[in-house]
Amino acid sequence: MQNYTAPTKDAQFVLHEVLEISKSDIPGYADLDRDFTDAILDAAGKMSSEILAPLNAVGDTEGCRLENGVVSTPKGFKKAFEAVKEGGWNGLDLPEEYGGQGLPYLVGTVVGEFFVSGNMAFNMYQGLTHGAIGAILTHGTDEQKATYVPKMLSLDWTGTMNLTEAHCGTDLGLMRTKAEPQKDGSYKITGEKIFISSGEHDLAENIIHLVLAKAPGGGEGTKGISLFIVPKFKLKADGSLGARNAVACGKLEEKMGIHGNATCVMNFDGATGYLLGDLHKGMRAMFTMMNEARLGVGLQGYSIAETAYQNALAYAKDRLQGRAVTGAENPDGPADPLIVHPDIRRNLLEQKSFVEGARAFTYWAAELIDRSHRLGDEDAEGLVSLMIPVLKGFQTDKGFEAAVNAQQVLGGHGYIEEQGMSQFARDARIAMIYEGANGVQALDLVGRKIGQDGGKHAMAFFEYVKSFIKENEADAALKAQFLDPLKAASKDLQAAAMFFVQQGMKNPNAALAGSYDFMHLFGHVCLGLMWARMAKAAQAALAAGAEDAAFYEAKLATGRFYMARQLPATSLHLTRILSGADPVMALGAEAF
Repeated sequence: MQNYTAPTKDAQFVLHEVLEISKSDIPGYADLDRDFTDAILDAAGKMSSEILAPLNAVGDTEGCRLENGVVSTPKGFKKAFEAVKEGGWNGLDLPEEYGGQGLPYLVGTVVGEFFVSGNMAFNMYQGLTHGAIGAILTHGTDEQKATYVPKMLSLDWTGTMNLTEAHCGTDLGLMRTKAEPQKDGSYKITGEKIFISSGEHDLAENIIHLVLAKAPGGGEGTKGISLFIVPKFKLKADGSLGARNAVACGKLEEKMGIHGNATCVMNFDGATGYLLGDLHKGMRAMFTMMNEARLGVGLQGYSIAETAYQNALAYAKDRLQGRAVTGAENPDGPADPLIVHPDIRRNLLEQKSFVEGARAFTYWAAELIDRSHRLGDEDAEGLVSLMIPVLKGFQTDKGFEAAVNAQQVLGGHGYIEEQGMSQFARDARIAMIYEGANGVQALDLVGRKIGQDGGKHAMAFFEYVKSFIKENEADAALKAQFLDPLKAASKDLQAAAMFFVQQGMKNPNAALAGSYDFMHLFGHVCLGLMWARMAKAAQAALAAGAEDAAFYEAKLATGRFYMARQLPATSLHLTRILSGADPVMALGAEAF
């Protein structure tokens, strides 16, 4: 019963009318005219809606199977994977010298949204491969790049990241997996990793595991961790596949959602591995991927919400129940459609305004990553690093909330499996946990990011908001409906940041007790900024006599809803933050 149509028009609006990418000075952006991006987005949308989305419920109901060490993916996944391979989608934004198309990261981000919306569990197979390629390109030797990247880019081989162990989640310093050096320069990797997405499957001929392990001489804690390339099949001198390495899937995790992705317990029993990057610098190698990886998870949050919203909206327009309190709107029928009821409208608008705001926020962050990588712009890198925990934490929290709200629109029909709505909620839940649980994102934001480089990047964000407001306040409609609410929310954010600065050293619990509220406060300000930017673009289009006036009018109405009904949450979050640590810490552990 699930349906999905890629929101290509809205994506194009953000790319070309809000971000104005073809006018950018970022190398490669001048080629991104509307016709070019339209062709890519149209093809990606068809791939998602026609090939990936029909397999979403299949993956959920069938799941993966482990038999005699071999993992079988759900029916249809292999054929769909071959279609993604043939389309060259994995290499869209990867270097041409290895077989990629060399397009900006932003383009890959938009395509990634469509694929996640269509089938999140399926997309993780190539999504994790893309991340592993990034680590090898950044830290690998020329030989490692030549050996692994072309095959992974083409999806002949896939990739994973093996971090977590049963006794340590976020605290990687407690890791027990060992790496013993060998005379030939390789290492023997021994240990067990859990929660490894795409750890074993039947989609590709080889799987390249990136494994964090401790080598001798590194010391205690995270300082002793190194990163290793451990292929499922070892390679012969000519690069062809050789003997099976001593790595195996010992168990498939039984999960709440993303059943179509194989989440594995991986056992390394003296497996041959090769150092990636510098010895004892594995955490640094891992963190170079974090901005893009966490943006990808934040993208999952609103991408699942988009699909859930589309299905809830269709139901609300079709389902007849009750009469509008102001009089029948479907007088020839036995009842009015659900969408006439104010509370259904509220629910749908909360979803719609979140998804569209999050889309703009994510695309802007992807643009900053391109600016950082392609121009070496350190200010852009600092700004996006500040916002990444917000993007990941806030958007996945709100994405799950939106998926649950979409389920609510269907009432009891949303709870039973026939309609497929529960899958969206179950799949969205993991995004709040992996790539750093959202509580950790909040701690990172308050404990490190807002004070990083003397608070330079936080001040740059405040100044960006202030400048945007000042440059546009002559527009009376924009000022009253968008800029004034944004200014009030930004002042709440600055007041919270100042409270942390004043309390952080003398009473760190006061700062940390408010960290989660701060992450959400920051997220609302970011989406408020995006809605102000989108409103400006929509007004300009209407003033210019745009053909599709209804699209821009709807955009403005949705934005006004966000500014009036969602953005005021910043005041609540600030009040909680200013209450300090006492309400949180007063109850002793023994009293719980």
